[in-house]
Amino acid sequence: MMNTRQNDPEQERRTIHLKVNDKDYALAIGDTVGAVAPSDTLAHTLRETLGLTGTKISCDQGSCGACTVIMNGKSILSCMTLTIECDGARIITIEGLADPATGQLHPLQQAFVDNSAFQCGFCTPGILMSTKALVDQNPHPTRDAIQHALSGHFCRCISHYEVVDAVCQATTTEGDHD
Repeated sequence: MMNTRQNDPEQERRTIHLKVNDKDYALAIGDTVGAVAPSDTLAHTLRETLGLTGTKISCDQGSCGACTVIMNGKSILSCMTLTIECDGARIITIEGLADPATGQLHPLQQAFVDNSAFQCGFCTPGILMSTKALVDQNPHPTRDAIQHALSGHFCRCISHYEVVDAVCQATTTEGDHD
């Protein structure tokens, strides 16, 4: 018996293209070693396929924010995003914040260090990515805007006061965040 099923254009696509931390990737879709399965989340692909382990998976349900990355300028939960939905996307992970030429920390990263805005560091990459997305949209956010940007993050180790202070330090001069 002949297969009379029409070829589905979506099934014909065998590669997706991502730009992660300014590096281009062409990833095969499939079940072979090194390929991206249709069910793989972006968090899984970043960590397991690309080796970018700074993106953390904690709750794996989109509740804690640890997996936050920036995609096309907006913070997203990478544990809730399928990699195949990201074809053509520009993604920034925590590994993409420091200056690649000098290794100098991004001002937000340095402010987190200066303000002790981390403890174990597990949640810190996601928090930094959310605040980076905020600052990219609003270079001088208010304390309320910072707190709103952090509302999707759950961290047991730190107080968000230090995080808010760190973002304020990185984005304005003293007194602008009353």
